Amino acid sequence: MLYDVSSSYMEGRCCPLAKRGYSRDGRKGTLQITYGLLCAPDGCPIAIEVFDGNTGDPMTLATQIEKLKQRFKLDHVVLVGDRGMITEARITEDVRSAGLDWITALRAPAIKDLLGSGAIQLSLFDQRDMASITAPDFPGERLIVCRNPDLAAERTRKRQDLLAATERDLARIQASVARKRDPLRGTAEIALAVGAVINKRKVAKHFDLEITDSTLRFARKTDQIAAEAATDGLYVVRTSLPAEALDDAATVRGYKSLALVERAFRCIKTMDLQVRPVHHWLADRVRAHVFLCMLAFYLEWHMRQRLAPMLFDDTDKHAAEALRESVVAQAQRSPVAVRKQTTGLTEDGLPVHSFQTLLADLATLARNTVVTAMTPGYPLTVVTRPTVVQHKAFELLGVGV
Repeated sequence: MLYDVSSSYMEGRCCPLAKRGYSRDGRKGTLQITYGLLCAPDGCPIAIEVFDGNTGDPMTLATQIEKLKQRFKLDHVVLVGDRGMITEARITEDVRSAGLDWITALRAPAIKDLLGSGAIQLSLFDQRDMASITAPDFPGERLIVCRNPDLAAERTRKRQDLLAATERDLARIQASVARKRDPLRGTAEIALAVGAVINKRKVAKHFDLEITDSTLRFARKTDQIAAEAATDGLYVVRTSLPAEALDDAATVRGYKSLALVERAFRCIKTMDLQVRPVHHWLADRVRAHVFLCMLAFYLEWHMRQRLAPMLFDDTDKHAAEALRESVVAQAQRSPVAVRKQTTGLTEDGLPVHSFQTLLADLATLARNTVVTAMTPGYPLTVVTRPTVVQHKAFELLGVGV
Protein backbone atom coordinates (compact mmCIF):
# COMPACT_ATOMS: atom_id res chain seq x y z
CA MET A 1 0.00 0.00 0.00
CA LEU A 2 1.34 3.44 -0.99
CA TYR A 3 0.57 6.33 1.35
CA ASP A 4 1.24 10.05 1.21
CA VAL A 5 -0.25 13.28 2.54
CA SER A 6 -1.11 16.63 0.99
CA SER A 7 -3.06 19.75 1.92
CA SER A 8 -5.38 22.30 0.32
CA TYR A 9 -6.26 25.83 1.35
CA MET A 10 -9.75 26.78 2.51
CA GLU A 11 -12.05 29.72 1.93
CA GLY A 12 -13.70 31.26 4.97
CA ARG A 13 -12.92 30.81 8.65
CA CYS A 14 -15.83 28.76 9.97
CA CYS A 15 -14.83 25.17 9.17
CA PRO A 16 -13.65 23.30 12.30
CA LEU A 17 -11.14 21.32 10.18
CA ALA A 18 -9.47 24.47 8.85
CA LYS A 19 -6.21 25.17 10.68
CA ARG A 20 -2.91 26.84 9.93
CA GLY A 21 -0.16 24.36 9.12
CA TYR A 22 2.58 23.55 6.66
CA SER A 23 1.19 24.69 3.32
CA ARG A 24 2.08 22.63 0.25
CA ASP A 25 0.25 25.20 -1.86
CA GLY A 26 2.75 27.93 -1.04
CA ARG A 27 0.08 30.04 0.72
CA LYS A 28 1.61 30.74 4.10
CA GLY A 29 -0.71 31.91 6.85
CA THR A 30 -3.90 30.59 5.22
CA LEU A 31 -6.27 28.06 6.74
CA GLN A 32 -6.07 24.60 5.23
CA ILE A 33 -7.08 20.97 5.52
CA THR A 34 -4.78 17.94 5.36
CA TYR A 35 -5.69 14.66 3.70
CA GLY A 36 -3.96 11.31 3.31
CA LEU A 37 -4.35 9.11 0.24
CA LEU A 38 -3.91 5.33 0.19
CA CYS A 39 -3.14 3.71 -3.16
CA ALA A 40 -2.56 0.20 -4.43
CA PRO A 41 0.91 -0.66 -5.82
CA ASP A 42 -0.21 0.32 -9.33
CA GLY A 43 -1.35 3.77 -8.17
CA CYS A 44 -5.10 3.05 -8.09
CA PRO A 45 -6.66 5.09 -5.23
CA ILE A 46 -8.11 3.01 -2.41
CA ALA A 47 -9.10 5.41 0.37
CA ILE A 48 -8.74 9.01 1.44
CA GLU A 49 -9.14 10.67 4.84
CA VAL A 50 -9.33 14.31 5.86
CA PHE A 51 -7.52 15.68 8.93
CA ASP A 52 -7.19 19.04 10.64
CA GLY A 53 -4.96 21.41 8.70
CA ASN A 54 -2.29 21.51 11.43
CA THR A 55 -1.87 17.70 11.58
CA GLY A 56 1.70 16.59 10.92
CA ASP A 57 2.27 13.92 8.28
CA PRO A 58 3.45 11.19 10.69
CA MET A 59 0.45 11.72 12.98
CA THR A 60 -1.93 10.62 10.20
CA LEU A 61 -0.34 7.18 10.00
CA ALA A 62 -2.07 5.55 12.97
CA THR A 63 -5.57 5.93 11.50
CA GLN A 64 -4.41 4.46 8.18
CA ILE A 65 -2.96 1.44 9.92
CA GLU A 66 -6.24 0.91 11.76
CA LYS A 67 -8.08 1.23 8.45
CA LEU A 68 -5.89 -1.42 6.83
CA LYS A 69 -6.42 -3.83 9.72
CA GLN A 70 -10.13 -3.37 10.34
CA ARG A 71 -11.66 -2.42 6.99
CA PHE A 72 -9.63 -4.21 4.34
CA LYS A 73 -8.85 -7.42 6.27
CA LEU A 74 -5.49 -7.87 4.54
CA ASP A 75 -3.30 -10.79 5.63
CA HIS A 76 0.05 -9.12 4.96
CA VAL A 77 0.53 -5.40 4.46
CA VAL A 78 3.69 -3.61 3.39
CA LEU A 79 3.26 0.12 3.93
CA VAL A 80 5.34 2.35 1.64
CA GLY A 81 5.85 5.95 2.77
CA ASP A 82 8.46 8.65 2.42
CA ARG A 83 11.06 9.56 5.05
CA GLY A 84 8.87 12.31 6.48
CA MET A 85 5.93 9.95 6.91
CA ILE A 86 7.27 6.69 8.34
CA THR A 87 9.55 8.10 11.00
CA GLU A 88 11.38 6.21 13.74
CA ALA A 89 8.70 7.19 16.25
CA ARG A 90 5.87 5.96 14.03
CA ILE A 91 7.69 2.68 13.35
CA THR A 92 8.15 2.12 17.07
CA GLU A 93 4.70 3.19 18.22
CA ASP A 94 2.38 2.27 15.34
CA VAL A 95 3.81 0.15 12.54
CA ARG A 96 5.62 -2.56 14.49
CA SER A 97 2.83 -2.91 17.04
CA ALA A 98 0.33 -3.41 14.22
CA GLY A 99 2.39 -6.22 12.71
CA LEU A 100 2.98 -4.37 9.42
CA ASP A 101 6.09 -4.36 7.30
CA TRP A 102 7.30 -1.12 5.77
CA ILE A 103 9.48 0.44 3.12
CA THR A 104 10.78 3.97 3.64
CA ALA A 105 14.06 5.90 3.36
CA LEU A 106 16.59 7.42 5.73
CA ARG A 107 16.95 11.14 6.28
CA ALA A 108 20.17 12.93 5.35
CA PRO A 109 21.54 13.14 8.95
CA ALA A 110 21.16 9.37 9.36
CA ILE A 111 23.00 8.80 6.07
CA LYS A 112 25.84 11.06 7.22
CA ASP A 113 26.05 9.09 10.48
CA LEU A 114 26.35 5.84 8.53
CA LEU A 115 29.09 7.36 6.40
CA GLY A 116 30.90 8.62 9.48
CA SER A 117 30.70 5.26 11.23
CA GLY A 118 32.01 3.42 8.18
CA ALA A 119 28.84 1.40 7.66
CA ILE A 120 28.63 2.87 4.16
CA GLN A 121 31.82 2.59 2.13
CA LEU A 122 31.82 4.73 -1.00
CA SER A 123 34.16 2.20 -2.61
CA LEU A 124 31.14 -0.11 -2.82
CA PHE A 125 29.89 1.97 -5.73
CA ASP A 126 32.98 1.81 -7.92
CA GLN A 127 31.44 -0.99 -9.98
CA ARG A 128 27.77 -0.91 -8.98
CA ASP A 129 25.05 1.52 -7.93
CA MET A 130 23.25 -0.48 -5.22
CA ALA A 131 24.35 -2.43 -2.15
CA SER A 132 22.53 -4.00 0.80
CA ILE A 133 23.97 -3.45 4.27
CA THR A 134 23.03 -3.80 7.94
CA ALA A 135 23.80 -1.41 10.76
CA PRO A 136 23.62 -1.72 14.59
CA ASP A 137 21.38 1.34 14.81
CA PHE A 138 18.75 -0.44 12.70
CA PRO A 139 18.47 -3.97 14.13
CA GLY A 140 16.42 -6.46 12.16
CA GLU A 141 16.23 -4.14 9.17
CA ARG A 142 17.75 -4.13 5.72
CA LEU A 143 19.33 -0.95 4.36
CA ILE A 144 19.69 -0.70 0.58
CA VAL A 145 22.21 2.00 -0.30
CA CYS A 146 21.77 3.46 -3.80
CA ARG A 147 23.94 5.92 -5.69
CA ASN A 148 22.78 7.53 -8.91
CA PRO A 149 25.89 8.92 -10.68
CA ASP A 150 23.83 11.15 -12.99
CA LEU A 151 22.02 12.70 -10.03
CA ALA A 152 25.34 13.09 -8.19
CA ALA A 153 26.88 14.95 -11.13
CA GLU A 154 23.86 17.23 -11.44
CA ARG A 155 23.83 18.11 -7.74
CA THR A 156 27.57 18.80 -7.81
CA ARG A 157 27.11 21.08 -10.80
CA LYS A 158 24.28 22.98 -9.12
CA ARG A 159 26.30 23.42 -5.94
CA GLN A 160 29.30 24.76 -7.84
CA ASP A 161 27.08 27.17 -9.78
CA LEU A 162 25.50 28.48 -6.57
CA LEU A 163 28.88 28.87 -4.89
CA ALA A 164 30.37 30.68 -7.89
CA ALA A 165 27.39 33.03 -8.18
CA THR A 166 27.55 33.80 -4.46
CA GLU A 167 31.28 34.50 -4.68
CA ARG A 168 30.69 36.98 -7.50
CA ASP A 169 28.11 38.84 -5.41
CA LEU A 170 30.36 38.80 -2.36
CA ALA A 171 33.24 40.13 -4.48
CA ARG A 172 31.08 43.08 -5.54
CA ILE A 173 30.32 43.85 -1.88
CA GLN A 174 34.01 43.49 -1.07
CA ALA A 175 34.83 45.95 -3.84
CA SER A 176 32.27 48.44 -2.51
CA VAL A 177 33.88 48.17 0.92
CA ALA A 178 37.40 48.70 -0.46
CA ARG A 179 36.65 51.58 -2.85
CA LYS A 180 38.05 55.00 -1.98
CA ARG A 181 35.01 57.07 -2.87
CA ASP A 182 31.91 56.60 -0.72
CA PRO A 183 32.85 53.12 0.56
CA LEU A 184 30.44 50.82 2.39
CA ARG A 185 31.22 51.16 6.08
CA GLY A 186 29.98 49.68 9.33
CA THR A 187 29.85 46.09 10.49
CA ALA A 188 26.05 46.07 10.54
CA GLU A 189 25.68 47.56 7.06
CA ILE A 190 28.21 45.17 5.52
CA ALA A 191 26.61 42.21 7.32
CA LEU A 192 23.17 43.14 5.97
CA ALA A 193 24.49 43.24 2.42
CA VAL A 194 26.33 39.94 2.88
CA GLY A 195 23.31 38.27 4.48
CA ALA A 196 21.10 39.18 1.53
CA VAL A 197 23.57 37.47 -0.80
CA ILE A 198 24.33 34.24 1.04
CA ASN A 199 20.74 33.67 2.16
CA LYS A 200 19.46 34.14 -1.38
CA ARG A 201 21.06 30.89 -2.56
CA LYS A 202 21.09 29.02 0.78
CA VAL A 203 24.87 28.51 0.82
CA ALA A 204 25.81 30.40 3.99
CA LYS A 205 27.02 27.17 5.63
CA HIS A 206 29.71 26.80 2.94
CA PHE A 207 31.49 30.11 3.59
CA ASP A 208 33.78 31.48 6.28
CA LEU A 209 33.11 35.21 6.71
CA GLU A 210 35.12 37.87 8.50
CA ILE A 211 33.44 41.28 8.74
CA THR A 212 34.76 44.43 10.40
CA ASP A 213 33.81 48.08 10.10
CA SER A 214 35.99 48.51 7.02
CA THR A 215 36.80 45.04 5.66
CA LEU A 216 35.14 41.92 4.31
CA ARG A 217 36.90 38.61 3.82
CA PHE A 218 35.33 35.35 2.70
CA ALA A 219 36.50 31.86 1.79
CA ARG A 220 34.93 28.53 0.97
CA LYS A 221 34.79 25.78 3.59
CA THR A 222 36.38 23.22 1.31
CA ASP A 223 36.31 20.33 3.80
CA GLN A 224 32.60 20.82 4.50
CA ILE A 225 31.79 21.14 0.81
CA ALA A 226 33.71 17.94 0.08
CA ALA A 227 31.88 16.10 2.87
CA GLU A 228 28.52 17.15 1.49
CA ALA A 229 29.57 16.26 -2.07
CA ALA A 230 30.30 12.71 -0.87
CA THR A 231 26.58 12.17 -0.31
CA ASP A 232 25.50 13.52 -3.71
CA GLY A 233 23.23 11.07 -5.47
CA LEU A 234 23.21 8.83 -2.40
CA TYR A 235 20.01 7.62 -0.76
CA VAL A 236 19.18 4.70 1.52
CA VAL A 237 15.97 2.70 1.35
CA ARG A 238 15.01 1.14 4.67
CA THR A 239 12.76 -1.91 5.02
CA SER A 240 11.73 -4.57 7.52
CA LEU A 241 11.27 -7.16 4.76
CA PRO A 242 13.86 -9.91 4.39
CA ALA A 243 15.59 -10.34 1.04
CA GLU A 244 13.75 -13.65 0.54
CA ALA A 245 10.42 -11.83 0.56
CA LEU A 246 11.49 -8.87 -1.62
CA ASP A 247 14.90 -8.49 -3.22
CA ASP A 248 16.89 -5.25 -3.32
CA ALA A 249 15.76 -4.11 -6.76
CA ALA A 250 12.08 -4.78 -6.01
CA THR A 251 12.37 -2.93 -2.70
CA VAL A 252 13.86 0.17 -4.33
CA ARG A 253 11.24 -0.05 -7.08
CA GLY A 254 8.54 -0.22 -4.41
CA TYR A 255 9.83 2.93 -2.74
CA LYS A 256 10.04 4.77 -6.05
CA SER A 257 6.42 3.85 -6.77
CA LEU A 258 5.44 6.60 -4.31
CA ALA A 259 5.68 8.81 -7.40
CA LEU A 260 2.30 7.33 -8.37
CA VAL A 261 0.69 8.88 -5.28
CA GLU A 262 2.32 12.22 -6.08
CA ARG A 263 0.89 11.99 -9.60
CA ALA A 264 -2.54 11.32 -8.07
CA PHE A 265 -2.25 14.47 -5.96
CA ARG A 266 -1.31 16.50 -9.05
CA CYS A 267 -4.42 15.27 -10.85
CA ILE A 268 -6.68 15.88 -7.85
CA LYS A 269 -5.28 19.31 -6.98
CA THR A 270 -4.28 21.00 -10.21
CA MET A 271 -4.41 19.20 -13.55
CA ASP A 272 -7.92 17.77 -13.80
CA LEU A 273 -10.11 17.88 -10.71
CA GLN A 274 -9.03 21.05 -8.87
CA VAL A 275 -10.05 20.09 -5.33
CA ARG A 276 -8.95 23.54 -4.14
CA PRO A 277 -10.11 26.01 -3.03
CA VAL A 278 -12.67 24.45 -0.71
CA HIS A 279 -15.69 26.70 -0.07
CA HIS A 280 -17.63 24.37 2.28
CA TRP A 281 -17.80 25.19 5.97
CA LEU A 282 -19.31 22.08 7.58
CA ALA A 283 -16.80 19.33 8.31
CA ASP A 284 -18.96 16.58 6.78
CA ARG A 285 -19.33 18.54 3.55
CA VAL A 286 -15.58 19.16 3.37
CA ARG A 287 -14.95 15.43 3.77
CA ALA A 288 -17.59 14.69 1.13
CA HIS A 289 -15.98 17.20 -1.25
CA VAL A 290 -12.58 15.54 -0.93
CA PHE A 291 -14.11 12.06 -1.15
CA LEU A 292 -15.93 12.94 -4.39
CA CYS A 293 -12.66 14.22 -5.83
CA MET A 294 -11.05 10.88 -4.98
CA LEU A 295 -13.92 9.00 -6.65
CA ALA A 296 -13.49 11.21 -9.72
CA PHE A 297 -9.79 10.36 -9.80
CA TYR A 298 -10.65 6.67 -9.40
CA LEU A 299 -12.76 6.98 -12.56
CA GLU A 300 -10.01 8.94 -14.32
CA TRP A 301 -7.38 6.34 -13.35
CA HIS A 302 -9.40 3.53 -14.96
CA MET A 303 -10.12 5.65 -18.02
CA ARG A 304 -6.41 6.37 -18.45
CA GLN A 305 -5.61 2.66 -18.29
CA ARG A 306 -8.06 1.87 -21.09
CA LEU A 307 -7.28 4.94 -23.20
CA ALA A 308 -3.51 4.54 -22.88
CA PRO A 309 -3.04 3.46 -26.57
CA MET A 310 -4.44 6.86 -27.63
CA LEU A 311 -2.50 8.87 -25.06
CA PHE A 312 1.16 9.75 -24.67
CA ASP A 313 1.28 7.20 -21.82
CA ASP A 314 3.75 4.35 -22.16
CA THR A 315 1.86 1.12 -22.92
CA ASP A 316 4.92 -1.17 -23.02
CA LYS A 317 6.30 -1.05 -19.49
CA HIS A 318 8.28 -4.26 -19.88
CA ALA A 319 10.21 -2.91 -22.88
CA ALA A 320 10.89 0.34 -21.01
CA GLU A 321 12.19 -1.58 -17.99
CA ALA A 322 14.44 -3.69 -20.23
CA LEU A 323 16.12 -0.51 -21.51
CA ARG A 324 16.94 0.53 -17.97
CA GLU A 325 20.40 -0.46 -16.79
CA SER A 326 19.37 -0.54 -13.15
CA VAL A 327 16.41 0.33 -10.94
CA VAL A 328 18.57 3.17 -9.58
CA ALA A 329 19.08 4.67 -13.05
CA GLN A 330 16.68 7.12 -14.66
CA ALA A 331 13.50 5.58 -16.05
CA GLN A 332 13.36 5.07 -19.81
CA ARG A 333 10.51 5.21 -22.31
CA SER A 334 9.77 2.24 -24.54
CA PRO A 335 10.17 2.43 -28.34
CA VAL A 336 6.38 2.54 -28.64
CA ALA A 337 6.16 5.62 -26.40
CA VAL A 338 9.07 7.32 -28.19
CA ARG A 339 7.43 6.68 -31.56
CA LYS A 340 4.14 8.19 -30.35
CA GLN A 341 6.03 11.20 -28.98
CA THR A 342 8.04 11.86 -32.15
CA THR A 343 5.41 11.14 -34.80
CA GLY A 344 2.32 12.33 -32.91
CA LEU A 345 0.46 9.26 -34.19
CA THR A 346 -0.81 6.07 -32.56
CA GLU A 347 -0.31 2.55 -33.94
CA ASP A 348 -3.64 3.05 -35.78
CA GLY A 349 -2.45 6.26 -37.41
CA LEU A 350 -4.67 8.46 -35.23
CA PRO A 351 -3.40 11.65 -33.57
CA VAL A 352 -2.00 11.14 -30.06
CA HIS A 353 -3.76 13.07 -27.30
CA SER A 354 -3.18 14.03 -23.74
CA PHE A 355 -5.99 13.03 -21.39
CA GLN A 356 -7.27 16.62 -21.29
CA THR A 357 -7.30 17.14 -25.08
CA LEU A 358 -8.99 13.77 -25.63
CA LEU A 359 -11.77 14.71 -23.20
CA ALA A 360 -12.15 18.03 -25.02
CA ASP A 361 -12.47 16.14 -28.31
CA LEU A 362 -15.08 13.80 -26.84
CA ALA A 363 -17.00 16.81 -25.50
CA THR A 364 -17.81 17.89 -29.07
CA LEU A 365 -20.16 14.92 -29.42
CA ALA A 366 -23.66 16.36 -29.06
CA ARG A 367 -27.20 15.10 -28.60
CA ASN A 368 -29.88 17.23 -30.29
CA THR A 369 -33.59 17.10 -29.53
CA VAL A 370 -35.55 18.02 -32.68
CA VAL A 371 -39.20 19.08 -32.64
CA THR A 372 -40.95 19.80 -35.93
CA ALA A 373 -44.14 21.73 -36.57
CA MET A 374 -45.79 18.60 -37.90
CA THR A 375 -44.93 16.43 -34.86
CA PRO A 376 -44.79 18.78 -31.84
CA GLY A 377 -45.62 16.01 -29.42
CA TYR A 378 -42.98 13.60 -30.71
CA PRO A 379 -39.47 15.02 -30.28
CA LEU A 380 -36.67 13.28 -32.10
CA THR A 381 -33.28 12.65 -30.47
CA VAL A 382 -30.35 12.83 -32.85
CA VAL A 383 -26.75 12.17 -31.77
CA THR A 384 -23.96 13.58 -33.92
CA ARG A 385 -21.90 10.97 -35.72
CA PRO A 386 -18.68 10.17 -33.83
CA THR A 387 -15.39 10.91 -35.52
CA VAL A 388 -12.78 8.19 -35.98
CA VAL A 389 -10.97 9.37 -32.83
CA GLN A 390 -14.17 9.43 -30.79
CA HIS A 391 -15.23 5.99 -32.06
CA LYS A 392 -11.83 4.55 -31.07
CA ALA A 393 -12.03 6.13 -27.60
CA PHE A 394 -15.50 4.76 -26.96
CA GLU A 395 -14.39 1.37 -28.23
CA LEU A 396 -11.49 1.30 -25.74
CA LEU A 397 -13.81 2.43 -22.93
CA GLY A 398 -16.39 -0.20 -23.85
CA VAL A 399 -19.08 2.46 -24.27
CA GLY A 400 -21.63 2.20 -27.06
CA VAL A 401 -22.64 5.27 -29.09
